[in-house]
Amino acid sequence: MKRIAGDMAIGLAWTVAMTASLAVLFIGEVLGQTPCMLCWFQRAFMFPLAIILGLGLWWSDHGVGRYGIALALGGAAVAVWHLGLYAGVVPEQIQPCTATGPSCTDDNQLVFGIPIPLMALVAFTVIGALCALSLKEPQE
Repeated sequence: MKRIAGDMAIGLAWTVAMTASLAVLFIGEVLGQTPCMLCWFQRAFMFPLAIILGLGLWWSDHGVGRYGIALALGGAAVAVWHLGLYAGVVPEQIQPCTATGPSCTDDNQLVFGIPIPLMALVAFTVIGALCALSLKEPQE
C-alpha cells in the first residue's frame, strides 16, 4: 500500500484547513454566532494555514510542511486550552473571555452536539500530522 507523502499530504492538509476555515466563517457569518475570544485565536492560526499550504501547493514548495506544523502546533495549543476551559479543567477565573462578549463555555460552543474546540483540535492535529508526512521521503 502506498503511503501518503509529499504533495498528496499537503493537498489533504490544505483541504482540511480550507474546510475548517470555511466552516468557521459559515458559523460566524451565516449562522450569526459571534466567536468567543479563544475562537478568534484559533482562527488566527487556521486562516494562514489555508493560505500558506495552498501557496505551497501552487509553487510546488516541498518544504511548506514545516510552516504548517508550526501553525498547527500553535492552533492546537489554543484549542487544548479552549477545550480544557469548556470541559471545566481550566478554572474560569483565568479564562481570556470577557464578561460582555460571547462565552467560551456555553452551549453556543456546540455544533451538531460536538464542541467547537474539539473539532478545532482534531483539525489542527490532522493538519500537523499530514504536514509532517509531507516532509518524509516516500519509500519505494
